Amino acid sequence: MSQQSNVEHPDLSALAPDLSLSLLAWWDVNGRKNPALKPWMFTKDGRWPEPHEQLSALQCWIAEVMLQQTQLQVVLPYWQRWMQAFPTLVALAEADEQSVLLRWQGLGYYSRARRLHGTARLLLAQIDGDPSKVELWPQDLDSWLALPGIGRSTAGGILSSAFNSPLAILDGNVRRVLARLMAHCRPPMRDQALFWTWSEALIAALPQRSRDLNQALMDLGATLCTPRNPSCDHCPWQTSCAAYAAGTPEFYPVKEAPRSIPFQVIGVGVVRNGDGEVLIDQRLNEGLLGGLWEFPGGKQEPGEAINDTIRRELREELAIEVEVEEELITVEHAYSHKKLRFVVHLCRWLSGEPQPLASQQVRWVHPEGLGNFPFPAANARMIAALMDHLGLPSIHA
Repeated sequence: MSQQSNVEHPDLSALAPDLSLSLLAWWDVNGRKNPALKPWMFTKDGRWPEPHEQLSALQCWIAEVMLQQTQLQVVLPYWQRWMQAFPTLVALAEADEQSVLLRWQGLGYYSRARRLHGTARLLLAQIDGDPSKVELWPQDLDSWLALPGIGRSTAGGILSSAFNSPLAILDGNVRRVLARLMAHCRPPMRDQALFWTWSEALIAALPQRSRDLNQALMDLGATLCTPRNPSCDHCPWQTSCAAYAAGTPEFYPVKEAPRSIPFQVIGVGVVRNGDGEVLIDQRLNEGLLGGLWEFPGGKQEPGEAINDTIRRELREELAIEVEVEEELITVEHAYSHKKLRFVVHLCRWLSGEPQPLASQQVRWVHPEGLGNFPFPAANARMIAALMDHLGLPSIHA
């Protein structure tokens, strides 16, 4: 590795024209130009757009935000359902937040959905005229960067996709491709400015085809220059790739030292009243799962029995007393920054009017109605276990 630790970083500008041309030649034959895979990247009559043609900024914007930290094959059905529910900017701006979160349910990082909702209202106020006319949408980088949840790569993706603007992107696929091409000796996130310089050099070489170049870079990373077992023999950049020349493409991109991930046990109470309703509460808008609904509960303290955890948490968060009954299910769930084990018990409500002491609101709901509320992914298995326990048909929650 020491041989790669030069202080001087190689300049891509001289190589960029040849790299861009060879990449596009490969992509013209092998690119993922399938309207069923990326419908937002095609014209209304199902063609890949010519450089002068514009695409729906709305559709590209929604897709780019969904693709933040989420793979394409996961995003596609969510994008399709979202566009059916909110086909216009007006429809999204006028929707209520719960409908928006319900359509996002399962994609994770729910702040993205709330930002999309808020940004729709901002865009609607900015666009002077009919927002269905793509040419009226903002077409400069600064306007998009000023919007909530839009970073440099997302903005570049929206503008290059919709308007063929000569702007670079820098997502995970592109970082990996560039890290291998240059055999870069440090984790890419430590040298973001350098990676942007490289990505921009490729676009500057053929700015009239920026839409195609950005898609080609992502397709190269997704289909050939994959995280494991890259298909170097089929790569258009094989003869220029420093990692391939060194015989160690899998070594790149250099990774950060692994961090220990904390583990927590969460006691969860599925509280039922005499009418057979269950108690749910809505999380505060701050944080990873803000605005979603959940069964109440909280962290187990050291040395505390899980039944005592559930009783204590429900008393502290909802001001109610319950009898903790049988275990319903245990659910393991991992986030990027922590691992959780949810130990879920059925509970019988004894006393106290539920109050949202640590949430936005609480509600008694018949089990059949749980599908009308957006829940975190881990709760889907809890709901399925509850419906099975009660002998009720399963629901999509």
